[in-house]
Amino acid sequence: MEKRRLGRTNMDATVLGFGGAGIASESAENIGRVLNGALDAGINVIDTAECYEGGEESIGNAISKRRDEFFLFTKCGHPRGIGSEDWSASSILESVERSLRRLQTDRIDLIQLHGCSEAVLKKGEAISALEKARGRGWARYLGYSGDGQPARFALECDAFDALQTSISIADQEAISQIAPLARARNIGLIAKRPLANFAWKTGHKPINSYHHEYYERLRKLNFDFLRNGSAEESIAIALRFVLSVPGVHSAIVGTTKPERGQENARLLESRPLHQNEYNAIRERWDVIAPKTWIGQP
Repeated sequence: MEKRRLGRTNMDATVLGFGGAGIASESAENIGRVLNGALDAGINVIDTAECYEGGEESIGNAISKRRDEFFLFTKCGHPRGIGSEDWSASSILESVERSLRRLQTDRIDLIQLHGCSEAVLKKGEAISALEKARGRGWARYLGYSGDGQPARFALECDAFDALQTSISIADQEAISQIAPLARARNIGLIAKRPLANFAWKTGHKPINSYHHEYYERLRKLNFDFLRNGSAEESIAIALRFVLSVPGVHSAIVGTTKPERGQENARLLESRPLHQNEYNAIRERWDVIAPKTWIGQP
């Protein structure tokens, strides 16, 4: 699988990474199949967060013995789960130390502040805490995960080695507002939700309300390849589009299906996205998307 140097780091990351949100809801046996299948497919980026309930423990239990085969990313700032926030230095350092225990490792390759506000970033305490974690050898590189103006500030403040932000066929704001700056500053750019939650797969409004925004956007964008192509081809084009964005190094895709990592790897290797296909998707966005279609958290 293709690898790209993640900005100013020394990590040669595969263009596909595995996202650990939701994996803990599976049986231990299936978690092992999914994660080992991802590694066997050549994926060398595993991304999770302390607030993905049971996610860190699942990864630690399943693949800690293969630790030298992958780069391990996690996120902090929500120590009591999604919806809670604590950006104090003491809480962040406790979170990082707890993540190390859960993940059964002695280092995290990329520790990320998980969606804090621009005001929190400007205050500096949270960033200083990550720097202390790095100084103690708990983390190699520092990152920010988020969108919009906070993400832009994270790039401009020059405290981070990588940024994880929303980029997909249904979420293109960052392509013009974030990606050029990340590229100019040689900061690693990681695309989250590159398949827009696969919100088009059933042809009707998803049950999960978290997917509704992308579903409505895609209805209005009405891309030809979503209307007329197979599910496999639509996934391939959506992934190739994200990885064709100048400056993007890796795209994080989650799954609970053991075969999915290998299938996605195969789809990417079948052929590159042609420039005219990329341009058509961007032009459609420019014509249809209102300014209110900002990056989804």
